[in-house]
Amino acid sequence: MPAPSWPSTKGYFEDALTDDNASLTTLDFNSGSDTIDALLAGDLNATYIGPSPAIMAYATSQNVSIVSGATSGGASLVVASDIKTPADLEGKTIATPGQGNTQDVAFKYWLKQQGFDVTPDGQGDVTVLPQDNSDTVTQFKQGQVDGAWVPEPYASILVADGATRLVDEASLWPKGQFVTTQLLVNNDFLADHPDLVDDLLTGQIQANDYIAKHSDDAKQITAAQIQTITGGDAIAAPVLDSAWTALTFTNDPLADTLLQSAAHAEDTGLIEPVDGLDKIYDLDPVNKLLADAGEPTVSGPSS
Repeated sequence: MPAPSWPSTKGYFEDALTDDNASLTTLDFNSGSDTIDALLAGDLNATYIGPSPAIMAYATSQNVSIVSGATSGGASLVVASDIKTPADLEGKTIATPGQGNTQDVAFKYWLKQQGFDVTPDGQGDVTVLPQDNSDTVTQFKQGQVDGAWVPEPYASILVADGATRLVDEASLWPKGQFVTTQLLVNNDFLADHPDLVDDLLTGQIQANDYIAKHSDDAKQITAAQIQTITGGDAIAAPVLDSAWTALTFTNDPLADTLLQSAAHAEDTGLIEPVDGLDKIYDLDPVNKLLADAGEPTVSGPSS
């Protein structure tokens, strides 16, 4: 449920781009890796994406920049009712959205902190099963998985299906804030079309301002967009309310948390160290726009 799932419905991106005689084409991808492949190939100019794919994009080619944050929070470990404590996870099967995915990194690092021995591919004291979130919902109902570390709205959907929330990931981060979505752009596009990147950022700032002032309306627009994209049923009101409450929409990239996520991925053997990752940020464009709008500017890594 990322911030950009609905601003185009309000026309924020389109209006800003039209002023520069440009238009918006949106594409849906099945995985972060597919998205990054398209971005690095130049087939995609910009993407709203999670920390892990952004880290891998920079590790593959430094020709990308994070130009803004978008969403903080909204991920949890939800489990079957017979799992009361972390120790009860031993021998269980827990799903994540994909191996090396943002939630997969968070779960495997947390398991290590709890004293469990789990390999990067998810074998060991706890079996970590990478799969599509919709499959996880089905398999949890069927008793084929014992829980999942997933983003919203899937965490709240599983709770509505009888799961309990064992860990809200926000509880593991300072002030409960951690990046889950940011705006990543191809550097060639940024260099050739800084005005269009500014347009995207302008649309996002306007969208986040709208969310702050009209949260209930934004929530309903988002839910309708998700239903349109997935072709599924409407999200039940209690699930939508729970998911929305867990999210914070922000222009702040929460840069330190991305670097910490990369450190967690290294610590669990999911990635090799990424040199110079702190240089992935180019926040000058968004800060100029924020300053012009009289809004607080944002920062890159603290060290």
